[in-house]
Amino acid sequence: MTLDAIDRVAVLGAGNMGHGITEVVALAGYDVTMRDIKEEFVEDGYEDIEWSLEKLAEKGRIDEAPAEILDRIDTTTDLEEATEDADLVIEAAPEEMDIKHDIFSDLDEMTHDDAILASNTSSLPITEIAEATDRPERVVGMHFFNPPVKMDLVEVIYGQETSDETAETTYEFVESIDKTPIYVRKDVRGFVVNSVLGPFGDEAGWMVSNDEATIRETDATMVHERGYPMGPFELGDLTGIDIGYHVRKEAGQPVPPIVEEKVEAEELGQKTGKGYYDYEDGDGADYGPDDVSEDFDWLRIEARIINEAAKLIGNDVATPDAIDTGLRLGAGFPEGPCRRADKIGLDEVLDKLETLYEETGADRYEPADYLEELVADGRTGEDAGAGFYEYGEDSERDYTTINVDLNDDGLLEVELDRQARMNALNQDMMDEIVHVLDTADLDEVRAVTFEGAGDRAFSAGADITGFSGIDPHEVEVTPVFQTVNDFPRPTLAKIDGFCLGGGHELALACDLRIATEDSEFGFPEINLGLLPGGGGTQRAIRMISEARAKELVFRGNRIDAETAEEWGLINRAVPAEEFDDTVEEFLDDLVYGAPIALRKAKMVMNKGRDQDIDAGLELESQAFGLLLSTDDMMEGAAAFMEDREPEFEGE
Repeated sequence: MTLDAIDRVAVLGAGNMGHGITEVVALAGYDVTMRDIKEEFVEDGYEDIEWSLEKLAEKGRIDEAPAEILDRIDTTTDLEEATEDADLVIEAAPEEMDIKHDIFSDLDEMTHDDAILASNTSSLPITEIAEATDRPERVVGMHFFNPPVKMDLVEVIYGQETSDETAETTYEFVESIDKTPIYVRKDVRGFVVNSVLGPFGDEAGWMVSNDEATIRETDATMVHERGYPMGPFELGDLTGIDIGYHVRKEAGQPVPPIVEEKVEAEELGQKTGKGYYDYEDGDGADYGPDDVSEDFDWLRIEARIINEAAKLIGNDVATPDAIDTGLRLGAGFPEGPCRRADKIGLDEVLDKLETLYEETGADRYEPADYLEELVADGRTGEDAGAGFYEYGEDSERDYTTINVDLNDDGLLEVELDRQARMNALNQDMMDEIVHVLDTADLDEVRAVTFEGAGDRAFSAGADITGFSGIDPHEVEVTPVFQTVNDFPRPTLAKIDGFCLGGGHELALACDLRIATEDSEFGFPEINLGLLPGGGGTQRAIRMISEARAKELVFRGNRIDAETAEEWGLINRAVPAEEFDDTVEEFLDDLVYGAPIALRKAKMVMNKGRDQDIDAGLELESQAFGLLLSTDDMMEGAAAFMEDREPEFEGE
């Protein structure tokens, strides 16, 4: 089974996960049948899809009318009718092995021989599910996160006998429905995200149980100092304290006393009105920055998270990049645990674990073999040049927040890829952009483009979670904007969606900007009590009138692409269907134009902009004289005389 051979999909289950997966598959253009055991379940699921599609249409998030998408969805209560023509079946039934076995046994009889049989289980072993079939090589885990329409991540899990062909086709299918897949190459409990996320709540529970911290200071410190979207106890209340309790019990792990106390008291979180916080008579999770404790040992929690990641890597379950992608997209971590570990220093992480293991003897602190190996090899993190990732000064570096490609024509394409945060700039992303440009081979690069991954944002600004714990007296303006501005090749920002704050400043640092008509621009920093800190105030006031620039900065409002073009902030605002062609027209001139002339023109215009007219004209004259002696000038003149396209070599 190849991706091209998948025409029809069946989703078994019409509950929250089932109808969500059905909607995602239909949105991607596939014909899909949603099946459940009762007509009322199917009807409820279909109505939820209708409601969701209407909301997406109201927000302008879909290009098709809801009715057109719904036309691709069939419903039934008959399992054979749903699956007999399906090329891919995604099971989303209740998390009980007996139910899974009954379904997959029937699927073995009802589906054609090449069909892929996938389970959306979040906790049950794929290998055991596959035992109900005579084709375990075609059974795979396909774990969506809730809600599927909003959550970008899907774990693709190998069972013991899952074939590479099955897993790879499933991976490609996930990409085709506009989700981000990660491989889980061994069938381990909790797969990747839940395995690595577990210590976040578990270790916090032990610390509070042992009177080493309070609930409020734990949550406040992890959120306001370490940048997590919510604290461990707030998260436990949201997901249900009993859920984590049963997961630990099933795994044979000790349960922190505070967790047991809450379960015994039936105080399970938001769903019961009370958990670690009071949601009925109190204000819920009402911790704030004032509750942050300088004495709170956050490294205990993060060291255990990192240790779990190291176990998975050492056992060939997942790569550092897959783990980091999974925790960012699936759990909302501000950065992946492997990347954060390399910043902290793996030797420091190992020392923390060894100390706790020696003091307590608790198995949860026993260091992973792979972590010990990295430290023994001197791969202790970013400062050492290598850790979970490589940090060499040359171009051979692992990028975690951007995608980079240099094509044969000399176009260097940089894609900002933090979709879960709408491609918001953080320090890692800015450092990686600088590294790409600083190490670029100028003999190979003719032009550079910047764009945002996904369809929502070029970049929605700077990630404010990165401001946590910053000493205001140590703040330095990042060099990324000036590096882009000064790069000696033409740069073009391809803007589709939000272009705000730091993202807007990055776009302004480029030489040219092309946007879709639905894109929005602005400097919202003033609403945070800040101002644009990456050159936005200075570049804007040099590009457009003083009044317009101050309106943008002072009011903090957004403007649409048509207004941005009218004001002179961007070069073109075009309909979405004309965007790629317009970009291509610009790039044809940049990539195939005279390299030396383009470089000199950029240098003269950038430097001359800040000087008086006489100094600027002198720069222009010097550059013009130099260009008269180049082979490119001779080729350009010859091509003009011969009425042909020039072939510039940059000489």
